Amino acid sequence: MLYDIVIIEDEIDLGNVISEYLKLRGFSVLWFKTASEALVYYSANRLDNKLVIIDIQLPDMNGFDLASEMVKINASQPFFFLTAHNEKQDRLRGLKIGAIDYISKPFEIEELVLRIGNIINKFSGVPTVQSSSSSGFINIGDIRYQKDQLFLQMPDSKEVSLTVRESEVLDRLAGNINQVVKKKDILLALWGNDDYFNGKSLEVFISRLRRLFKASNHVSIENVYGLGYILKVK
Repeated sequence: MLYDIVIIEDEIDLGNVISEYLKLRGFSVLWFKTASEALVYYSANRLDNKLVIIDIQLPDMNGFDLASEMVKINASQPFFFLTAHNEKQDRLRGLKIGAIDYISKPFEIEELVLRIGNIINKFSGVPTVQSSSSSGFINIGDIRYQKDQLFLQMPDSKEVSLTVRESEVLDRLAGNINQVVKKKDILLALWGNDDYFNGKSLEVFISRLRRLFKASNHVSIENVYGLGYILKVK
């Protein structure tokens, strides 16, 4: 059987909730409680374009090391981490390995399902993970955006990490500063369709970026009702 999603999570209650909820939403799920079991299976069964969800704190191997081993077997494997921590160093370490995203515990199960749907839409039928060749800072008003390292340097010099998807959304806006970027265009470019659930997911990322930009006196994101967003720089 080909599985849509593979979960590696040692917490029994959480693993059960995630697994059963995803099955109710129509996904086929395979759940491992240890890294060693998952790695044995993964070594024998390529999971091209199937999503792997990895808990960082596993009993026999940390999630970073497990992900690194999986990437050695299949460099294009989409995966993201579940973590009880939200430390910048951990986020950067995971992103450098190739993680698409993080979700911090505790989390709303609906948020997890939205992220899973978005990732599967993006990577379905895609043979390789695409990465940006751009490097260096981009100045957005009084904020500096480091694309290749996925972080913002705020006006007070504080560095704030971004997820891959947050960075992708910001790229779309930053390429059209002080101009309307249609919501539909962002959804089609990044998610592949503009359905209701993807629209709600985009709103979450926009809200996150908007909160970050509150530290700036010159940068903001404005809604254009019924149309899209403007990255305002003054």
